[in-house]
Order: sequence, then structure tokens, then C-alpha cells
Amino acid sequence: MELVINNLCKTYPNGVKALDNVSMVIPHGMFGLLGPNGAGKSTLMRTIATLQEADSGTVMLGELDVLKEKQKVRQILGYLPQEFGVYPRVTAYEMLDHIAVLKGIVNTKERKELVLALLNRVNLFQHRKKSISGFSGGMKQRFGIAQSLIGNPQLIIVDEPTAGLDPGERNRFYNLLAEIGENVIVILSTHIVQDVRELCPTMAIIDKGKLLFAGQPDSALETLKGKIWEKTISKEEMEKYQKNFQLISGKLVSGKPLIHVYSEVDPGDGFKKAEADLEDVFFKTINS
Repeated sequence: MELVINNLCKTYPNGVKALDNVSMVIPHGMFGLLGPNGAGKSTLMRTIATLQEADSGTVMLGELDVLKEKQKVRQILGYLPQEFGVYPRVTAYEMLDHIAVLKGIVNTKERKELVLALLNRVNLFQHRKKSISGFSGGMKQRFGIAQSLIGNPQLIIVDEPTAGLDPGERNRFYNLLAEIGENVIVILSTHIVQDVRELCPTMAIIDKGKLLFAGQPDSALETLKGKIWEKTISKEEMEKYQKNFQLISGKLVSGKPLIHVYSEVDPGDGFKKAEADLEDVFFKTINS
């Protein structure tokens, strides 16, 4: 099953064009949607999740028309939004049981078996009697994945899932998403390049509502091979290098800026050739 998006457009009443003629094919497995904050990622995710209307265009999930057959789509959809509300004093078991009822699982024995299996799958079984208000950020995200898996979804949408997680929780979350992505379509919407680099064999970059790239990370990296150069400079020199070179990124290393510039030939001035990474692809794409 594939998710096929054609010419999708959405403009808000304030004139912001959140989706500008977006077309892409999202295959089975993990798919990364990269973009800075305000790029249109959440608008696209909410549209696919049947939570808001598009102005025009089509979205097809196999034979299902996502924009017209919303109820059928919801039956095979799992959704973990950037922020999801729960009843804070309710235990993890009680909350999942309640959501399972809402999703139509009315048989008590079947529902109990499902809830316990999901809690075990996301490594929360030992915390099943604990109120969600006492969960860490990572535990809440794993609970969010558990609720998104109720009903054996064919499409799972995960919106900005790892912001605020410590490295250990992030790795556990990565492993869980990778396991889920073996069997269904999982769309991972994020502005964190590492999330996509770690997990996704296919990806897209979106900015200001426009689709700027869609394909495999390796293909994107190939376009920058031999064209990324790096140099450590002082903070006072940053403005000069921004004016004189095509600077695509900079980060502090041992307190000094390490800058990456794009150039098809050796730019001189002490620059050394650098191995292109997905961050270079991201910044080069959105700044072109």
C-alpha cells in the first residue's frame, strides 16, 4: 500500500500558504518529512490524518480517498500528534482501555489482552497502574505510540516525537518506531535531521509549504559529494564568511564556529573538504 499525494494546497485565512501544490508518493516503511518550524509539516500531517480540510488536491491511501472517506481512513490510522491530551490522573492501563473502547473494541477479554500486549510492546507494562501525570517525557511518547497502534493501523503518523527526550529515551523511541515501520507506512514529521538519518530509507524536505526534495537520503547526499567544505573560524569572522561564501551551516565545536560552505571547486582560504551529511542536504535545500 502507498500513500499518494497530488497537488495538495492549503491557504489559511491570514494568507499563509501552508501547502503549495504538494505532490509525493510515500511508500511502505519509515518515511521522514523534514522541515523547519512553520514549514507546513503539521498542516500536511493533520490533513492526511483527516483532522482538517485541504483547499484542493487529492490524497489516496491505496484505494481509499483520504479527503472524502474520512471515517474509513480513521479505522486504519494511528496518529501521535506533537501534543496529545490525556486524563492525567488515569492510569496507563485505564486510558488505553478507554481508547480501545472508542475504537470499537467492545469485547472485554479481547480488549484486556490487547491493552496488556501494547503496554508490554512499548515497555510500559510495569507502569500500567501508574497515572500518566507521573510519566517522563519518553514514557508519555511511548504511551502515545501504544494508543496509535490500537486497531492494527496501516498508516501511522508521528508528528515531532523526540523533542525534549534525553538520549536514552530517544534511542528507545527510535527502536520502537523502526520495529513498527517494518509492517506499515510510518510518516515521521520532524525538524530534527538525526531522526530521519537514523530511521528513514525515504524522505522529503518541505519549506514554506513547498516540496523541495523527495527521495532517498543517499541520493540527496550524492548531489553534494565533493562540494562541502569546512573551516573553524572565530565568532567575529562569521559575518565576513557569510558575505563571501555560500555558507550553509555552522555549529560550535569547542567554543568556536565550525562552518560548512557549498562550492563546486576548492574555495581556498584554508577550507578543507568535508564529508557531506544529511544536515548539509537539509540546509542547502531550504536555503537555495
